[in-house]
Amino acid sequence: MSSRPDKARCDHADLIALRALRILPSSEVAAVEAHIAACSECRRELEALRSVIDSFASWPTDVLRPSESLWERLARRVSAEAAAESAVSAAEPGPQPRLEPSESDWEEAAPGIFCKLLATDAERDRVSMLVRLAPGIEYPPHTHAGVEELHLLHGELWINDEKFRPGDYRRAEPGSVDHRVWSETGCTCVLVTSALDALL
Repeated sequence: MSSRPDKARCDHADLIALRALRILPSSEVAAVEAHIAACSECRRELEALRSVIDSFASWPTDVLRPSESLWERLARRVSAEAAAESAVSAAEPGPQPRLEPSESDWEEAAPGIFCKLLATDAERDRVSMLVRLAPGIEYPPHTHAGVEELHLLHGELWINDEKFRPGDYRRAEPGSVDHRVWSETGCTCVLVTSALDALL
């Protein structure tokens, strides 16, 4: 978690975020645990992330908290996509290919913006979902009807004048406005937000 996205971080910070989210590939767990034991900065980062993630427990667990099997599938999917994008970048430098969902339950909400609904809470008008922006795509300006929580999993994301990297967390309060949300690299995030947000 980073309240100041531009501050210097340990090179392992992205892996610490994946460990806290329980989506680190099992083959990497032992090495990351060993690093955490030796790095006080990463131990603090892990504890900060755990407190945020554990706060989800106050929401209905059968509604908004994804199952263990979903976390495992998400981890495999993110790892596979990251490896594929790295291979494409290494083989063919230049513009990145358009991101396309490979599963039928991804929906293209707008050109270059894909959403995958994880859960809904109709009583509280809240949704949790994966959101993917293709490189160079902007998300429409909007006002938050309720608390919005975002965990960036992959790529880089700009919100207003702040740059977020994998593992970063952002909380936006009700009534706040995101005037500009865009990604130069393309990105994937977990988003828990109000279903009543208003586009500007």
